[in-house]
Order: sequence, then structure tokens, then C-alpha cells
Amino acid sequence: MTLPASFPNTSDRSVLLSSLAQTPWDVVVIGGGATGLGTAVDAASRGFRTLLVEGADFAKGTSSRATKLVHGGVRYLAQGNISLVREALRERGLLHRNAPHLAWPLGFVVPAYRLIDKPFYGIGLKIYDLLAGRLNLKPSRWLSRDQALAHAPTLAQQQGGRALRGGILYYDGQFDDARLAIALMRTLQDLGGTAVNYVRARGLVQAEGRITGVELEDAETGAELGAVRAHCVVNATGVWVDAVRRMDEPDAPGMVAPSQGVHLTLPREFLPGEDAILIPKTDDGRVLFVVPWNGHTLVGTTDAPRADLPLEPRASDADVDFILGTAARYLSRAPTRADVTSVWAGLRPLVKHTGEAATKTLSREHTILVSRSGLVTVTGGKWTTYRRMAQDVLDTAIEKHLLPAAACRTESLPLHGSPGDPARLAAKSGTPDSYYGTDLPALRALPGTEHMLVAASGLTEAHVRHAARFELARTIEDVLARRNRALFLDVRAALAAAPEVARILADELGRDEVWKAATLKDFESVARQYLPA
Repeated sequence: MTLPASFPNTSDRSVLLSSLAQTPWDVVVIGGGATGLGTAVDAASRGFRTLLVEGADFAKGTSSRATKLVHGGVRYLAQGNISLVREALRERGLLHRNAPHLAWPLGFVVPAYRLIDKPFYGIGLKIYDLLAGRLNLKPSRWLSRDQALAHAPTLAQQQGGRALRGGILYYDGQFDDARLAIALMRTLQDLGGTAVNYVRARGLVQAEGRITGVELEDAETGAELGAVRAHCVVNATGVWVDAVRRMDEPDAPGMVAPSQGVHLTLPREFLPGEDAILIPKTDDGRVLFVVPWNGHTLVGTTDAPRADLPLEPRASDADVDFILGTAARYLSRAPTRADVTSVWAGLRPLVKHTGEAATKTLSREHTILVSRSGLVTVTGGKWTTYRRMAQDVLDTAIEKHLLPAAACRTESLPLHGSPGDPARLAAKSGTPDSYYGTDLPALRALPGTEHMLVAASGLTEAHVRHAARFELARTIEDVLARRNRALFLDVRAALAAAPEVARILADELGRDEVWKAATLKDFESVARQYLPA
């Protein structure tokens, strides 16, 4: 059963959900983040009947909270992990080719304050270029002091008593993580697969010691949906994979040691140019990015262990202070809490050693484990390598005889909305309308194109209607956090627009006043966590 291209109302959703248990599936993917969506697209592109279920909204967790960069990882290059960098750079190039409306080149200035900085970082980044090969975005180059300030006008001219000597300009990719997730969901639909949000996996079905399906529940109503059957079940739930693994094996050791990353959003005036700044080494040994994004400035990230797994993690005061303090040393104007327009946190699924012989580690970044009963679990990794992770998952399932042999097709598969040639984009890369690609004319044909709701993110009434009709948006948060990025850009503007978004959604979804009040209350509760203290 394939989800219809336009799926606006509750009654149609009910019909779809009631049919899931009657449909024979080859692959059921649990989890609608980067890895789950990529896996479902890969499976459907190989011809497998594919269902993806997500207990909340697509990319609700970690996958909407990245630094918005598609990169090889310059810190891995410094560590000498050449194979990992080469793989990520290749995937960076493939994503830019397959989805130019969602990923584009971005220049990064690495400032040089010491005599050794320019040759040290410059030679390293030339190696970075070489590792990218023919998929390199643009070549790196050395910058004089004046050139560095031309590319990054707000760069501090003094740091730690040392004068700015110049820098290096290199190129990586930038993207919008939540919009890429929506494009993957729609690509899955284009390929004949089905994706449903707000449907939870309640348990796993076994027969003769093998996983044969998943028990589902409608998260919106609490109604049991019965068991869907599948030859292969993939657990792609990110930091929450251990909970699903324990549905299969209650005593399974934990795979994930979560780490929290925090980002701040500042006004564009803190980085008014077109290029980003990379601080190659902070006090905690990480890199810090100062990045232009959607007319604002994004700064992050931190790295702190976290024992609990909230769906909506909150940044600590220490994290915010660390980012502001580090940015202040490298920017000509020190940002303060009063400048911050949004604060948000995400949990990274770092993989720890499980001690299980069946674990197959395919790189330092992601791990695949197939249980004795055939549950395929994948976790770790990052957005840049989502496609390769998905390919590895399907190849592993075939190797374990859970699926018949079928070749991967995603290396050259354009994602939904791709115009092919970046020059054919109907809107400038990296703007809210460019993310729609070839869907932009259909969006602009909807009512409300002139009714602006959030100027900071370009949200109009037409965007809300498009999100409800074609992108499975079910709540205010779905619209303001992920179909549009208002919550991540300016939380106060998002809160101000929320009542009108509720009105438009209710009109599209056939909801009543009680629902409007409830979804508004839910959104306000979440949005308050994005407010700077």
C-alpha cells in the first residue's frame, strides 16, 4: 500500500493505518530519522515492498538537530583516519549531485593567528581536497589577512595576544537536515514505499525463533493497529535502539553511549558574509563552527555525555556559556545571551563495545548488529554518510539471507524535488524556497502565498498547507520545527505564529477547536525549551 501523494485528513490516515496489517511487506523499518529514512529508500529502490514507521515525527530526534554540514570531518583527517574521511567526502559529493536543492557548497575560513597555522592547516586541507577526488566541491586556498577579513568580516583581528595573519579557505557542504528527511520520505513514496509518522512499534513478532513482524500502535489515538509482517525488520531508532533490541532480547547489553550536542542561533550580523568560520580546536578539543544558515548565524557544537534519553533534550547553562565564550574569542563582537534567538540540543548515538561476536562494525561511525532472531539494528554514523549506512544495512540483510539479492541503486538516485542541474533551481540555494526544488511551483499555486507568518524563516500560509497536504505534517511543531525551521531560527517568532498555524492546520486536517487548543499547548511547552535563559 503506497501513501497517496496528497494525504491531508484524518479519515484518509485511518484507512491507511487499518490496511497496514493486511499488506505483505518485505522490509519494515522502525525509525524515521536519517538512517531509517535512508534505509527505507534503499530498500524500496531495490524493489522491496517497504514500510517505515516513526513513533513521533520524521527527524524529530537527533536528525533535525545537526550542525547543517555535509562534511568529511577535518578532525578525523588530523587523527589520520584517512579511510573514514575519504568515504565521507565521497558521500558529500554524491548528496550534492543527487539533491542540489538540499545540499550546496559552503566556504569555511580557518583563521591563522600563529606563524605555523597557515602551512599546517593549508597543507592538511589540500590533502582534504585530494581525498575528495573528482567529487571535490571547490579547491582550498591560502588567504592573506585582508582576504580572510573579506570572507569573514566579523573575524577577530586579535586572539590570545596574537594578530590575525590570514587563513585558509576550504569548502564543505551545507544542507537542511529536516528538509532532507522530508525529501527522503517523499522519495520513498515515489518509489512505491510507505512512510507513516506517529505510529509506534509496541513489540516484535516472532515465529520459530525468527523475527517476522512488528506490533504497531497509533500514537495519536493509542489504538492498536495489529501486527505487520515482514521478511526483514530494521531497528534504526538512533539513540533509542537499545529499547527496541530489548523487545527481542530483554537482556541485550547496551550499544549506545549518548552524547549531547548544543547549538545556538544568532542574528545574521554576527556573520554577515556568505562563508563560515571554523575554529579548529576549542578548549575541550573539539572544533567549533560559526555558520550562516537561513539568514541567521549558527554556532556549535558541544560534546557532553548524557545518561538519559529525552526526546526533547535541553541545553545546559554550561553548554550555552561555553559556546558564547568560545565564539567571543574569535568574533569581533562578543555574542551574549540577549543576542541568542534559539537554543537547541540533540543526542548523538555514539556506539560502545557490546562484547557480542555478531556485531559488525563497518566504520568508526556506524555499527550494524544482526540478532540471533534476525533483528537488524543500525546506529551511530552521521547525516553525511546516511546513504552508505543504508546500503550497508541492506547488503547485510541480504548477506544474512533475510532478503533476496538485489543491487543498490542509490548512488545515482535523485531525491524528490531534485532538478538535476543546480543551475535549474527555481530559488537560490540555501533559502527556504530552494528546499522544495521541483515542487516549488505547486507550493506557490496554493492559497496564502502572500500571507507571511514568520518572516525570519520565510513561512507563509501556503507552506503550512503544503506541509499538511504533501509532507505528512500533523502538528504545529511538525510545521514550525521541521517542515519550516522557524523554531530553530527564532523561537519567539515561532510562538507568535503558532495560533495562525493551528488555524490553517485545523482547516487542512479537518480538526476542531479542542484539537487546536491541545496542539497549541503542546507546541508552547516544547518551544519554551528553545528560549535562551
